[in-house]
Amino acid sequence: MRMKTWVAVLLLALALSGCREVRVKSYATGETIVPGGNQITIVRSRQDLERLGVRALPVRFNHEFGVILIMGPHAESGWKQVIEDIRANEHRTRIVAFEHAPPDGGQPVPEYHTYTLWIVPNSVYRRGSVIDVVTPDGALVASTLLK
Repeated sequence: MRMKTWVAVLLLALALSGCREVRVKSYATGETIVPGGNQITIVRSRQDLERLGVRALPVRFNHEFGVILIMGPHAESGWKQVIEDIRANEHRTRIVAFEHAPPDGGQPVPEYHTYTLWIVPNSVYRRGSVIDVVTPDGALVASTLLK
């Protein structure tokens, strides 16, 4: 599964850039407590990360931006995000993702969300591009427009 995730991260960088030479420098996964449901969010500052409750890898915002997929909420421990596929063209990135339930059913915990964070160079940011996250069945999970 880790290899699939790493390939997905590289494909996201290619999708956002339209250039095969640009690579995602790093990524992180984890849990956070934020209000709301599923969302795909672009983070351009440390305050954006803090607002989302993400205390992950250091992002150098003068050179990079973050793309965060937040899914949930969940009341049982053990939920994990699975990034199945990322496809893109110049105007749209389509991420196929879902969450995997804990095999043992999990334990009751305070409500939380799972997240995946990709750190991408600013040079690949394309204003007007759409990022859609869908389930393997094609149902829309979240969407955002790069402004």
